[in-house]
Amino acid sequence: MTQTWLRALRNGIDGEIDSGLRRRAEYASDASNYRVLPTAVVFPRGDADVAATLAAAREAGVSVTARGAGTSVAGNAIGPGVVIDFSRHMSAVLGIDPENRCARVQPGVVLAQLQREAAVHGLRFGPDPSTQNRCTLGGMIGNNACGPRAMAWGRTSDTVRELRILDGIGAERVLGAGLESVPGLTEFTHAHLAVIRTELGRFDRQGSGYGLERLLPERNPSAAGAFAGSEGTCGLLLEATVELVPVHRNTVLVVLGYPDMPTAADDVKAVVASGPTAVEGIDARLVDVVRAHRGTVPDLPKGRGWLFVELPGDTADEAFDRAVALCRTAHALDSRIITDSGVAAGLWRIRADGVGLAGRTPEGHPAWPGWEDAAVPPEHLGAYLREFEELMRAHGVDGLMYGHVGDGCIHVRLDLPIADAPQRFRRFLEDAADQVVRHGGSLSGEHGDGRARSELLSRMYSPAALDAFAGFKALFDPDDVLNPGVLVRPKAIDADLRLVGLRPAPAAGGFAYPADGDIGAAVHRCVGIGKCRADSRATGGFMCPSYLATADEKDSTRGRARVLQEVVRGALDWRSDEVAESLDLCLSCKACASDCPAGVDMATYKSEVLHRRYRHRLRPIDHYALGWLPRWLAVGVRAPRAANAVAAIGPLRRAGFRLAGMDPRREMPRLADKSFRHMWAERGADTTTGDDPGIMLWIDSFTDAFAPEIAWAAVELIESLGHRVTIPERRVCCGLTWISTGQLDGARRRLRGTLAALDAHVRAGGVVVGLEPSCTAALRSDLPELLPDDPRAAATARAVRTLAEFLTGDPAWRAPDRRGRTVVVQPHCHQHAIMGHDADRALLEQTGAKITEIAGCCGLAGNFGMQSGHYDVSVAVAENGLLPALRRAGTGAEFLADGFSCRTQAVQLDGRTGRHLAQFLLEH
Repeated sequence: MTQTWLRALRNGIDGEIDSGLRRRAEYASDASNYRVLPTAVVFPRGDADVAATLAAAREAGVSVTARGAGTSVAGNAIGPGVVIDFSRHMSAVLGIDPENRCARVQPGVVLAQLQREAAVHGLRFGPDPSTQNRCTLGGMIGNNACGPRAMAWGRTSDTVRELRILDGIGAERVLGAGLESVPGLTEFTHAHLAVIRTELGRFDRQGSGYGLERLLPERNPSAAGAFAGSEGTCGLLLEATVELVPVHRNTVLVVLGYPDMPTAADDVKAVVASGPTAVEGIDARLVDVVRAHRGTVPDLPKGRGWLFVELPGDTADEAFDRAVALCRTAHALDSRIITDSGVAAGLWRIRADGVGLAGRTPEGHPAWPGWEDAAVPPEHLGAYLREFEELMRAHGVDGLMYGHVGDGCIHVRLDLPIADAPQRFRRFLEDAADQVVRHGGSLSGEHGDGRARSELLSRMYSPAALDAFAGFKALFDPDDVLNPGVLVRPKAIDADLRLVGLRPAPAAGGFAYPADGDIGAAVHRCVGIGKCRADSRATGGFMCPSYLATADEKDSTRGRARVLQEVVRGALDWRSDEVAESLDLCLSCKACASDCPAGVDMATYKSEVLHRRYRHRLRPIDHYALGWLPRWLAVGVRAPRAANAVAAIGPLRRAGFRLAGMDPRREMPRLADKSFRHMWAERGADTTTGDDPGIMLWIDSFTDAFAPEIAWAAVELIESLGHRVTIPERRVCCGLTWISTGQLDGARRRLRGTLAALDAHVRAGGVVVGLEPSCTAALRSDLPELLPDDPRAAATARAVRTLAEFLTGDPAWRAPDRRGRTVVVQPHCHQHAIMGHDADRALLEQTGAKITEIAGCCGLAGNFGMQSGHYDVSVAVAENGLLPALRRAGTGAEFLADGFSCRTQAVQLDGRTGRHLAQFLLEH
């Protein structure tokens, strides 16, 4: 029956429909604690597809759940029937009317895109949640999203002018001001006036339940306003007209320090009286975690709890005067006024980084949503926070707090005992609900109730209010087709929990996972925050290049993590085609290891899965061709001219590439006439450590075989500082190509050989300088995780430096003058993720050159771009960063890339020859 109606629907829409297990796994969770496998996922291309999907689902008797970016932390965007993903195709800004300050948008448009297009007219959309670079307007309307500047511009429900929807029976309605667009809504409102007036709309952040206060005659009744926050239970949004507001040109940030967060909350009345656009609270423990993660944070006033207060003004002087006045009237221990926008941005980044880092407690335990956005009237917030801290202690849970203090809304993720003691999880939520109600508060302040809190609404509202909620939904969706189990007739808060029943993954000789224990716990780091769906071209991040190229959830870090979570629970096999499909377009760039707030490291997980899939089995041919590349290069450097001559014969090269599982459109990089090791031996240079360890240069296979001039440039630079340079006595390998193809046993063998070759040097206190970022990163990160029981591994990892790290740490180093030069720099993804690019950036700035730094992967990513079937995606990834940057720079700009892959991609796709940092610095 299921396949019959799905086949009919598939033939009746322009969009796509997918009922495969892999796709269903990708959409089984959002950013909440819950897992519900859908029947199918639909990607509509227009209104007709949405209508056809709803009609087919109704006829088949299955539910329909709308989904945008899937960043709901309450479980509002998952369901057992059809999930409609609006973000893939229905994602356009249809028009902006600057004169009337409004915009027409499709439900799947990302807020950041709307903000960019509105900014051209000096306008913006008011609400700005922390997920604005990936959350959709449809999701914001569904959850009635707010963000820190709701004090100035209100919630999403305050912005909606007109909404075009399909209700639960498939009728199209246009909701706007007034109630006439929904039959029976006027009568419903009159029948429930008393309960609406007494129980709803008591304070701004009362986000739980339906927003029925928007129906009251004294509040300019609006059906559109009441629909906002209905969490997909009343209709499917087709189009929205939303209000825009002028951008504040002059703002000042005031940071106020207090003894603790509750004391800061006690001062909220005095702070709000200053007319701020935002009042955000941050606890010292969260700042400590951000400092540990980033190494440093901007200076803060004295205290253990801070308020970040943004004040606007018609002029800069007016904003500053208001800041001075606030510092006089606030009851803070200390204060700081920030007028520099760059410094202010750095301070706000503490808040932004904290959103992701709060996913771990200070002790490093996983912290989960479920009670992450409760709100109370601001005047009760200090007392509530003190009692909430007592409640956490009583239940033995912990978490890091921050939030919209000016609105009375506090965010916290807690190490709730979901997996091992769901009954304790339930008791905590029930006690927390009762506590917030005693303070006149709301279970949710901005994220909605979803599956996480809908059952608890009976502890907050009277039976009459709950009856009103059911009646409101029935006006739109009498058959309960839309997002059932949410708000009305709710599912139990401890039903469908993703972590319940999980068992440790069986050991398979893979990575150590020191922070998680095993791959099962590691893949569950992904809680669905969805930063991997953000546009790194706009945000300056590197994650996730394959998603940016395809716009398919399958190719996001989150989508892959969801599939691997199904593997861990036993619903999919490690060796299944679904898992292979999920991981196929992962570039193993490792950007998620640093950019994902939850610390998901998909490159490591992919390597482990390949290890489990092919261990003691025949592998794809490219695993031998590319995975064993250092072996082949060791042979090739003995006769480089012959190897180059064969590679230059086009038909022969293309045939060889096809046989080796590589794309014939790729060129074979040219081997140097002599390898570096060959030339080093001719020089008669020292390869031993002796009594003086000197500086050991790590000679990776790529530099040795293809670009020995880079190593020589590094040798000259290091020797110019008075150091003796050595190299390992014998050819050794970091195992990178074995790691990226999942040949972990082979990688370990090579890494043991590396440890033996470097041991004496490291024990003598010597430093190892790497030139190829991916190999350097393997020694710093993969080495100790693959050989955790070998004490030499951690010591060697600590001894490894990038060239920039070494030079900037040497007191004799002086940067050369490169003023007047224009340089485009491509940081290697592995360096970005493991070592960072700060030392390189600082060093290049010291030269005085004009630097443009590319954000994002080059697209070749080691073996990925060479493998058959990956060429088109590899080029698409390059078009997201590398290639446009090179075109904009023009022919007069120099291209700098330490990564062999990055230089290869540039020369093959753009004809641009790149150079290494060592070569740029050495020029005489």
